[in-house]
Amino acid sequence: MTAYFERLSDRAFRATDAVQGAWNTAEQHIAPTIGLLAHLVEQHRDARRDDGLVLARLSYDILGVLPIDVVEVEIAVVRPGRTIELVEATLSHGSRPAVILRAWLMQTADTAALAGGALPIMPPLDAHADWAPGDIWPGAFIRSGDFRHDEAEPGRASAWVRPHHPLLDGERISATARALGVVDVANGVSPRVPIGSAFFPNVDLTAHLFREPDEGWIGLDTTVTFGAAGIGLTHTVLNDASGPFGVSMQSLTVRPSA
Repeated sequence: MTAYFERLSDRAFRATDAVQGAWNTAEQHIAPTIGLLAHLVEQHRDARRDDGLVLARLSYDILGVLPIDVVEVEIAVVRPGRTIELVEATLSHGSRPAVILRAWLMQTADTAALAGGALPIMPPLDAHADWAPGDIWPGAFIRSGDFRHDEAEPGRASAWVRPHHPLLDGERISATARALGVVDVANGVSPRVPIGSAFFPNVDLTAHLFREPDEGWIGLDTTVTFGAAGIGLTHTVLNDASGPFGVSMQSLTVRPSA
């Protein structure tokens, strides 16, 4: 089975054609890179400690576009700690940093007696229709998964996503890293305007997770908002079959086409 990346060394990875992007098919879709960096931070954690810290907040800054080529990753602990630590991962192409992740890892505890919240629960998988996002978006990545979709109006929709390919062949990928590898598609599940009338790529993605997801379909309950001065926001409640497990936000640069 084709993976999104091939490992070349401890820090070098070759992107495969499966990562082909939607805004430009000569560039990578950023979604698999987001999952890859989460996976590598977890591997780095496991090589250093065995006390079960989990990813709680991941903030990605996207510094530029990436060709479908070899990338390198460097990881460092910014703030070490016994129960909480901050880790930074930098993904580069040709020595040029392209994506920087800062991730807070936190110790778990039994808070089942306190658990709860008011985040909306998505309608289940069978309440959504099959959807082929490749009918509106180009690129191989958006065709590399199963989708179910329900759109209330432009800019407001929910979608269930299940990727076809692993992030890396031959490596165990956590359910968290796997889910993060598709979260970026939220910005495209309900365009506010017809594709081609404007560009609205995201310059970042921040995910806050309050529990680990399961291994099944990933739910994206998404609202897209455009401001009047060229800046937008995509807000998504992240779901699995048991309900919400976190939220993500993407800052958009909105550019009307000429």
